Amino acid sequence: MSCPGMVFAFVRSLFRDRAALAAENLALRQQLAVQQRSGKRPRLRRRDRIFWVWLTKLWPGWQAALLIVKPDTVVRWHRQGFKLYWKWKSSKGRKGGRPKVDKEIRTLIRRMSRENLTWGVPRIRAELALLGHEVSRSTVWKYIDRSQRPPSPTWRSFLMNHAADIATIDFFTVSTATFRVLFCFIVLEHSRRRILHFNVTANPTAEWTGIQIVQAFPYDSARKFSSAGQRQDLRGGVLRQS
Repeated sequence: MSCPGMVFAFVRSLFRDRAALAAENLALRQQLAVQQRSGKRPRLRRRDRIFWVWLTKLWPGWQAALLIVKPDTVVRWHRQGFKLYWKWKSSKGRKGGRPKVDKEIRTLIRRMSRENLTWGVPRIRAELALLGHEVSRSTVWKYIDRSQRPPSPTWRSFLMNHAADIATIDFFTVSTATFRVLFCFIVLEHSRRRILHFNVTANPTAEWTGIQIVQAFPYDSARKFSSAGQRQDLRGGVLRQS
């Protein structure tokens, strides 16, 4: 480092708090230990990666002291740690996969769909419920007999014919530095492909979602169809099956 650079670093250190100086000193010492242990090419172990992932959460100026790898590499380590954490949390105390549907129910679904060509998934599911079989919509859709059903219009044709009356409503998740999950609610207009409304929450309840729909479709601007392909009324912020 040149003389002016050393002077600048000294003056800057006078105006920094002790916590930041301690964090920078710790980061430099850790990198020095890695260099002495590895030689010319630094070889980081798992504990070194964990150290830098936690330092990014505790110290905002960590990028200025990072020399042995790029900041994008540390961000990638954090994402990998996030995936491993939630994989462990979701699999803890649970058996993998859904329980298999009984053969009797699978046969009954195929028979209903084959003998009643006008019945859709909701009708077959309702008839199964009357017989005491509670199954999901996806299960009925998976096992219906499609061999004798007339071809239906494609999803692309439906979107083109009804683009002005369709709105897409969905959630997607964003991970934070502390391994929390934030749920992002978004409403898209199909005709102009623009965002009508969005919001973020850590607890997406039905009441909160209803409020977002009211804010997205004020007055008489509600769409008649959702992106799921079912006719629905979105007025008043409540999804009601017609």
